[in-house]
Amino acid sequence: MSARLTTLDDLPATVRMPGFERRERGAGIVHLGVGAFHRAHQAVYTDDALARSGGEWMITGVSLRSCDVADSINPQSGLYTVLVRAGEGISARVVGSIATVLAAPREPAQVLDALAAPSTRIVSLTVTEKGYGFDPASGGLDRTRPEIIADLATPARPTSVVGYLVAGLVRRRARGAPGLTVLSCDNLPDNGGLVRRLVLEFVRELDRDLADWIAETVRFPSTMVDRITPATSDETLAEAERATGRVDKAAVETEPFSQWVIEDDFAAGRPDWEAGGALFVASVAPYEKMKLRMLNGAHSMIAYAGFLAGHVHVRDAMAHGAMRVLVERHLRDAARTLEPVPGIVLPDYAARLMERFANPAIAHRTEQIAMDGTQKLPQRIFEPALAAYEAGWPLDSFAFATAMWLRFVLGRTEDGRAYALRDPRAAALAAATDGKSGDAGGLVDAVFELDGLMPGRLAQARPFRDAVETRLVRILEKGVDAAIAREAMPCRV
Repeated sequence: MSARLTTLDDLPATVRMPGFERRERGAGIVHLGVGAFHRAHQAVYTDDALARSGGEWMITGVSLRSCDVADSINPQSGLYTVLVRAGEGISARVVGSIATVLAAPREPAQVLDALAAPSTRIVSLTVTEKGYGFDPASGGLDRTRPEIIADLATPARPTSVVGYLVAGLVRRRARGAPGLTVLSCDNLPDNGGLVRRLVLEFVRELDRDLADWIAETVRFPSTMVDRITPATSDETLAEAERATGRVDKAAVETEPFSQWVIEDDFAAGRPDWEAGGALFVASVAPYEKMKLRMLNGAHSMIAYAGFLAGHVHVRDAMAHGAMRVLVERHLRDAARTLEPVPGIVLPDYAARLMERFANPAIAHRTEQIAMDGTQKLPQRIFEPALAAYEAGWPLDSFAFATAMWLRFVLGRTEDGRAYALRDPRAAALAAATDGKSGDAGGLVDAVFELDGLMPGRLAQARPFRDAVETRLVRILEKGVDAAIAREAMPCRV
């Protein structure tokens, strides 16, 4: 049995190690949602920044819902392995930018102290789309959510993301600490603007003077992040042990590609993230829209069609000829809806995505990508579908993705196996689809009418509704495989 990864001593020469002395660096970042993606992305950029330029930029991680990450990484002094899987093999590096991880369920006071500490200059977030507590219909704070109701009633004992941010800012102001930067790194349009709106709406319910202070002293730049990061598996942990000779309970695996585009608007400085390749821009919007519509949109289409066709991983779906045709079509149709993106040649970007999706070394589960569809599809599928409709361009790819999602929300495979939707609106979807499992038109009507799901102009657009219903009829009557094959034919209806 190997020893636990607790120090950098005697690691194999093949393992890349932090290029800085960890004990000499203080913590300047609090990160909410210290899951696999953060450890494979922002923490790696921060590791590179500390190695090149130093600074007090170590990360205090916060796990808001579970103690598992804290219990895996803290016994390792914050060290963990990142495995990069490429077609030619696997490389390993140990990342040292995380100082510690706090588990909010058992140490909420310490989380608030970290948020309020004068040394904290950035609070970053990867909490997934559903973690922000926003109302999809209005784009503002969802005051019907139990955690938001509870936090507005007892703001000093928060449980929600927005509640923790506000409670931390309350403490900062009371202690005379300066403002900071709140940096969302989740796949949401204008994620910085969204978080700013949610925080200010929450605060205005409690203290308008505090709202004015936040508006003046706190910055909310938007970002775009990209790195395919499968969920950690037993094989991940075993491979990390083989690479390092140490037991590593916090290891993650990812792909070689990584991208981070950030609006350069910080209240109190920032790390030298350029050392890891981050791009700082005046507006992240074109990059964000490109990624959401092309990478994320194609990923969602692959996830629903692939999962229903029995493909466990994205790479398995991409090995299917018809699916490759449909992914290429989706990338082309999504790219058509975009304005030019500075420094990006969209056909080259699409070709790189095809390679990344097909990477045989990355085991990215279709079921993992398929979760939270009601939070993801509005920006990934429905917004570009509306743009295509209004421009008079083909709707086929967006209609196919939507039809496959509607089939997915029925919650059973074709052989009758039940699966969990894992969607924050699962109850509403179940109510809308109840008794309609064989009624394509009824499914379209019921789900399209869900409040805040898709733009009204798209929901009422007869060509789009008809295109979705035609495909859903084929899926329900002929089966998923036949529908995929028919969709990939050169002449389709």
